[in-house]
Amino acid sequence: MENTDNTNTDRIMKEDERIDDLQRNHYQIIQKKNGFRFGMDAVLLSGFARVKQGEEVIDLGTGTGIIPILLEAKTKGRHFTGLEIQKEIAEMAFRSVLLNKLENRITILQGDIKEASRLCGRASFDVVTSNPPYMVRQQGLKNPNAIKAISRHEIFCTLVDVVRETALLLKSGGRFYLVHRPRRLAEIICVLREYGLEPKRMKLVHSFADREANMVLIEAVKGGGVMMKVEAPIIVFEEPGVYSEEIRTTYGY
Repeated sequence: MENTDNTNTDRIMKEDERIDDLQRNHYQIIQKKNGFRFGMDAVLLSGFARVKQGEEVIDLGTGTGIIPILLEAKTKGRHFTGLEIQKEIAEMAFRSVLLNKLENRITILQGDIKEASRLCGRASFDVVTSNPPYMVRQQGLKNPNAIKAISRHEIFCTLVDVVRETALLLKSGGRFYLVHRPRRLAEIICVLREYGLEPKRMKLVHSFADREANMVLIEAVKGGGVMMKVEAPIIVFEEPGVYSEEIRTTYGY
């Protein structure tokens, strides 16, 4: 993406877009008015991921760039990269980086996750994050909006592609943070282990305390030992329309 000195919001935003306040460091993000926008899963992943001072981080399938921007706000990582295959969305994420004057801290690349290790270098990152498509290609009703369909269905990449490239991108002992659906948990753990990424932490997310989990957060370590901690679950809502205290305080949603 080319750099620009002009961060005037009237010129950095297109007609079909809006600017939302992230409630972090006065950061804002550009999103489509009627298209794909980041959701709770991305916010939860940014809170679950642990990034230490001076670490290099890459987010695979970064979409709007929400995860690199939130991680830059919340952690002391050295540099953050977002990789996105869709040209229009990658360009929009880059404009959000410019809007927040973070071009020296965050890099947005347009490219295919399946080529991530070639594009970004093997064993180059301490942390990889990903909020990948949850549905296998033939599963569910595809959204007629192409951008949403690509974000939700394994059209351009599969779980195996994400995990394989993560294993190549990570340094030895590096950490992978993933948000996905619990119904694919057995598959996720098998694929992680197949590529030398050992699950170490897991957190289930429930919309309400009496509902089944609808998201799972996983930390895996490249070359890690065999032992996984299952942490207390996240409950999103206390009652309909009212976020839980944890969501309001820990995740700032």
